[in-house]
Parts: sequence; structure tokens; C-alpha cells
Amino acid sequence: MTITLISQHTCFGGQQYVYSHQSHTTNCSMRFGLFLPPQALHTAVPALYWLSGLTCTEENFIIKAGAQRVASELGIALVVPDTSPRGVNLPGDHDSFDFGVGASFYVDATESPWSTHYRMYSYITQELSALIPAHFPIDNKRISIFGHSMGGHGALIMALKNQNHYRSVSAFSPICSLTKSPWGEKALSRYLGNDRTTWHEYDATHLITQHGWVGPPILIDQGTKDTFLTEQLKPDLLREACEKNHINLNLRLQEGYDHSYFFISTFIEDHLRFHATYLLNY
Repeated sequence: MTITLISQHTCFGGQQYVYSHQSHTTNCSMRFGLFLPPQALHTAVPALYWLSGLTCTEENFIIKAGAQRVASELGIALVVPDTSPRGVNLPGDHDSFDFGVGASFYVDATESPWSTHYRMYSYITQELSALIPAHFPIDNKRISIFGHSMGGHGALIMALKNQNHYRSVSAFSPICSLTKSPWGEKALSRYLGNDRTTWHEYDATHLITQHGWVGPPILIDQGTKDTFLTEQLKPDLLREACEKNHINLNLRLQEGYDHSYFFISTFIEDHLRFHATYLLNY
């Protein structure tokens, strides 16, 4: 598959790239960010995938999170896909911030017209997962995943459903039960239809009960001043499910922090070093 270089910048001794490619999963052009640490010049390195939240592109994390310094030190690549298909111009896909463009919720849509393009779950877990090691020095046996808000939800469901692929998972302010979030109810009813039983495959709290988790502790940071905490994110539901199913969840409530990248940049080093514990072991 052909990939096209959009931009390249030297950063902490490594290289921050943005590429585009024609996706056979989403049937449109997709973009992704990739940070390769300097160690990638000499050997295949592990990769940590970041999934961003509502309205974001690959650019938000690359510019605002401040992750490259520590990733360079540790020798870990950062893969940052976009949050949805773009440029397909479906009816209503730009009408609101929480549905359509920038709001895929990382599901595989089954309802027309969304099912032709909005297949971000398969795009990330299958197509992008194969494309990255095919073009870059990435050790595809050492892969982990994390994300923020909608992307935190995406990271959790992908790890829980692909436990042989992802070594570890963490999240900032994730939507912990998409079927009980107003954002999720709106999106799932349109992407998947009104049969709510089909929604469970994209609900982290449900998946904990269904699949368990055999990996290391799940790390979640949640700000106490997050305006979405009570109505949309519902971390207590995930904590209860983990307790009932004897899953080790490290849910850290960070006093005074909100939902922004100020919060993410404060604790990003903790998450990188957490994942390094599992990624740097052969």
C-alpha cells in the first residue's frame, strides 16, 4: 500500500511524521501521525497507539501532549490515527460535534450510509496495525494502546477485545460505559441501529464482564473538575465491574484537573513509563 508523507520534523532526536494513505477499510483517504524515536534507526521498536477524543485530528496529541521527549528516551514509537473518516460528505456528518466527522466512537458502523466509511474499529485494529510494521521499523509483537475521552473508550474496547495483541492499556477521562452515555446513545443508535444488544460490543464496562482482562493493571487518570465526569464518563461503573470481576484497575482521581490537554500533558509521562514496563520486555 502506498503512503504519502505530509510532514516531517526532527523532535528530541527522533522524527515526527504525518502520513496519509487510501484506506480500503474506510474507503477514503486517512491520516496518521507517527513518532519514531532515535533507536528506530538501528532496531525495530515497540509502539504505543494513541486514540484522540471528539473533534480531534492526529494533530492535537502531536502538538499538545508533550509525549515525544519521554518516548524518545524510552525508545517507543507513537502511532496517532485520526478520529474518523473525512471528506466523504455523508448527510449530516458535520451537523454536530458528537456525531459524524471527528466522532467515530471507534466502532464499525452497520447502518447505511455510515457502514461504508465509519469502520474505525477495524481500521485501527486490522488495517493500520498491519500497515505500520510493513513500512516502518516497528515490532508488532510489542504493542500497547491508550487514549482520551472518546479515544479512552476506544483504547479500552480495543484492548479488551484483542488481548493477545495489546500488552497494556491506559486512558485519560475515558467514556467508561458508552451505552449509558448520552454521547454514546446518540452515536450508537445511528451507527449500529436501535437494537441495543449490538451496542454491548463497544461498551468497556460490559466487555470487562464478558471478556475479563488478563493483562497488567488498567491505568486510568480522571480529573475531578471534568465537566463531563458525571453525565458522560461514569468511571464508577467501570470500577464496579472491575471489582466484581477481580480486574486490577488503577483509577486515579486527580484533584482539580479538567478534561483538557493541560490535564493530559501533566500526566502523560506517567502513562508512557507505565506502558514502557510492558513494552520494553521481550
